[in-house]
Amino acid sequence: MGDYFHSVVLSEDSCKGCTHCIKRCPTEAIRVRDGNASIIGERCIDCGECIRVCPYHAQKAVTDDLEDIKKYKYRIALVPPALHGQFDTNVGLGKILKAVEMLGFDEVFDISPYCDIASAIIKKHYLQGEKITRPAIYSDCPVIIRIIQLRYPDLLENVIPMVSPMEIAARLIKTDIVERKNFRQGDIGVFCLTPCPARVTSVRVPIGISLPYTDGLISIRKVFAHLSKNLRELQSLEKVEGYEFSGRGLKWGTIGGQSHSIGIKNYLAVDGIENVINILEELELGKIRDMEFLEAYACTGGCVGGPLLVENAFVAKTRIKHLAATTPSPKLIGKEKVEKYIETGLFNWTEKIKPKKMVSLDPNIGKAIQKMEKAEEILKKLPGIDCGSCGAPTCRALAEDIVNGRAREVDCIFRLKEIISRMDRG
Repeated sequence: MGDYFHSVVLSEDSCKGCTHCIKRCPTEAIRVRDGNASIIGERCIDCGECIRVCPYHAQKAVTDDLEDIKKYKYRIALVPPALHGQFDTNVGLGKILKAVEMLGFDEVFDISPYCDIASAIIKKHYLQGEKITRPAIYSDCPVIIRIIQLRYPDLLENVIPMVSPMEIAARLIKTDIVERKNFRQGDIGVFCLTPCPARVTSVRVPIGISLPYTDGLISIRKVFAHLSKNLRELQSLEKVEGYEFSGRGLKWGTIGGQSHSIGIKNYLAVDGIENVINILEELELGKIRDMEFLEAYACTGGCVGGPLLVENAFVAKTRIKHLAATTPSPKLIGKEKVEKYIETGLFNWTEKIKPKKMVSLDPNIGKAIQKMEKAEEILKKLPGIDCGSCGAPTCRALAEDIVNGRAREVDCIFRLKEIISRMDRG
């Protein structure tokens, strides 16, 4: 577990120990000690919430650079729907893809048509045919699968075992180029512009598959200035053609887009990591029933709220809504083609997802029980207000840190005052 890759990292030089991040982390993976934050790797799900809230930009995302595409003879870029929300709607979808191509790619593909393929497979195979526990959960958001794995393992049987539209695109495009241009698969580099760090982790440490066809992820924020410059150079062109889009698929960039594209009415769409956690808890307790489909995103608004974007999520959402309404959508592929795709196994998960345990107090069960009892005793002495001043997100987290030697009781300012007061009286 110690060498587990994470796309969210901490710059200690920038950290001021402000504790913004510890209160917002959904898995209590962050601690602040001696004026600096640290991340407990086994708990982190790379949601990027800490990147979003840190006022000092101490939390950063590890993504690929444009230089990395030069490792490959033939370079492919994948453009997610969320990118289109970063620019004014009158720019034109074709110009945006051409601007991406000018970054040094040989071919550029919009992911929206591949979202349509995902919609058709979900609707015509998993929801209408394959038996899967309801509500079925298919998330284009890698964070959702990881948090289910970590905190709600009983819900893993609800998850549709299929790769994301990004990976569907990578697999179909790379396979086609091998045949069409006679390249070896290793000569082709497929890079996706990403709105969030979680997608980087989904490629470096994939879930459900052993070998992703996507080779790298480049932060949209990192290349935004280059794209803006390229778009200015393309300003004189009235229109750029030669690319394929789907209005239906563009909606996948916003909350509710999956469900609308699938054409299902009995669904629940939830965004924002805290709201997602609340819904998953209710689902696990059996409070949510008679629901066919659950669509969930860690970021507010869906992918348009990703921490590696530059535009306000609500502005971006409005733009994508307009683009989706004005962009033609091809007819969804039929059931026969859906079943052919399923038979190839190209889009199916190849590995069973196993629950991932939270960090235990001790690997030895006997010692863990003893530590738990000791933590409960310490917890009774703490104020129970979860203020975060101690550097832990909750009083319980502090108690567990104390029994594991990562903190002291005097880290709690209330306990410190009590101890000093007793010393003065004594």
